[in-house]
Amino acid sequence: MAAMPVQGAQVVTRIAGLMRLVGRSAEGMPLVGLVRESGLTRPTVHRLLTSLAAEGLLDHEPVTGNWVLGPEILLMGSVASARFPMEDIARPSLRRLAQATGESAFFSIRRGAGTVCLLREEGSFPVRSFVLHEGVRFPLGVASAGTAIMAFLPESEQEELLGRWSGHAGEFAGNHRPGLVRENLARTRLAGYSVNPGLVLEGSWGMGAAVFDRSGKPAWALSLTGIEPRFKPERQEELGGLLMAEAHRITQQLGGGRRAR
Repeated sequence: MAAMPVQGAQVVTRIAGLMRLVGRSAEGMPLVGLVRESGLTRPTVHRLLTSLAAEGLLDHEPVTGNWVLGPEILLMGSVASARFPMEDIARPSLRRLAQATGESAFFSIRRGAGTVCLLREEGSFPVRSFVLHEGVRFPLGVASAGTAIMAFLPESEQEELLGRWSGHAGEFAGNHRPGLVRENLARTRLAGYSVNPGLVLEGSWGMGAAVFDRSGKPAWALSLTGIEPRFKPERQEELGGLLMAEAHRITQQLGGGRRAR
């Protein structure tokens, strides 16, 4: 990324990458983190950030020194939400899952070769896992939502990702070895729901179920996260059933359905 000349479409790519990094959390990210994560030089990152701030797309927090999303993003998001009314469709399912299980419930969307968490509903159980929150991205095949989606992709797409697994999974490749990922995908296809046994963060477990679009492709996922003792084998079937029921409900509302493999 750093070796590309800063011109044309490459500028757009760099800007989009920086905004995704800033948007990982509401707290944003400091300049040093953006330089490290983007692979760009410090002067280039600072120049792009300053330009984005001038347009209202980013803000610089004077207290923390972090770069955060700006007010123009809120306005754009408000307009875009009219095209993607997932809040109205998915929120009731998240509330039912959180109330029925006591765990935190999430709704994620597939974006290219990864997932992005869009919505969260906290459960009543006092001890929680904070691995997942709005804006967090994971590669497909990593975490419960990404595993649930990848498991129902065409085999050719799965193999393409597995064929370049180290580069695709990045920092998560160590705990998500290709052989283990294949086993998780196979179990997910068989059960209908995924289980992440603390692979992203030790002691933090998750389960997920895919939501399908009108073409029958897995485009979103519902998931539950919590601490390991809350996801014992005897409870997984119950949680999986609840996840699949709500995922099926949303799929039907969207006019979708699982495509035959």
